[in-house]
Amino acid sequence: MVDVSVVVPVYNSEKTLHALVERLVDVLEAAGTTHEFIFVDDGSADGSWRVLQAIRSKRPDRVVIVQLMRNYGQHNALMCGFRRARGAVVVTMDDDLQNPPEEIPKLLKALRERDLDLVYGGYESKRHSSWRNAGSLMVNVFYRAVFRNDVTVTSFRAIRCPLLDAILEYDLNYTFVDGLLAWNTRRIGQTPVVHEARREGRSGYNVRKLSLLALNLFTNFSLMPLQIVSACGLFVSTVGFLLAFYYLACALASEIVVPGYASTIIAILIIGGTQLLGLGIIGEYLGRLHLNVNRKPQYRVREESSPRQEIAASGARNIRLDEAHGREPRSHSTTGERSHVD
Repeated sequence: MVDVSVVVPVYNSEKTLHALVERLVDVLEAAGTTHEFIFVDDGSADGSWRVLQAIRSKRPDRVVIVQLMRNYGQHNALMCGFRRARGAVVVTMDDDLQNPPEEIPKLLKALRERDLDLVYGGYESKRHSSWRNAGSLMVNVFYRAVFRNDVTVTSFRAIRCPLLDAILEYDLNYTFVDGLLAWNTRRIGQTPVVHEARREGRSGYNVRKLSLLALNLFTNFSLMPLQIVSACGLFVSTVGFLLAFYYLACALASEIVVPGYASTIIAILIIGGTQLLGLGIIGEYLGRLHLNVNRKPQYRVREESSPRQEIAASGARNIRLDEAHGREPRSHSTTGERSHVD
């Protein structure tokens, strides 16, 4: 085990990765913590993978790099990184330097002093565009409604190892890491951190992706949409009965100029719209169930390079050499993804 594992999903960030690693090393060495860095290239279209290979060549003992076969999304990439982390605490952060590495000690301190399982870095002021902030606000509103927790979820987190182990069995698509974590603990807090302006490139999130993330939150962790549809159905039925009594009274008083027109239009618009809404929400649940039954992959690894792989490869080479020379094979043991390697 190491003290801290830093997991970073990477997407088109070749220009910021070297600076990110240098600052991470300075901060964690100054804090006196043993550490490792896990970078998951989530289908980048630029030279991010080449940069990660160069970074690992300089620090082969503490850097793990994984390249996914395509872009699976930030939360799926995080799950890939979590399965390779050995830290007693795992820190997640963005690859664009908007989460300053110098703020990591604040997260670790809050985790330790407040006896929490999960700490979010709460931004004092966000340096995103207005639409990006609006999308993040929508996700947080949904999160608070579903989990009854008033923290603001961000990509800058510190997570204790036992909590992380509790979510690693989840291998389905449509992953929402914050929901999985909130399912397993109530010891969640946040601490103020600085949020810096993006130095290079543009955010990988747009309105569509943020909306999909919010939808994942609702459909994966809550029956609230179905309950809302049920409430709408009850409301529409009540309105229908009230309108029926109203038009019956109007008919008896001979106050209806065009018999049947108003009631027909109202019934078609209200009931038809509610039915379509209900079918759409039910279809979302059924579609996700269908894809998960068919085992739509959470992610697939194209290439990986890590110290543990090198140990395993070295052991295999030694065994083959021993067998070739007629010697008894020397024993080399490798352990699971989150186990300690001697």
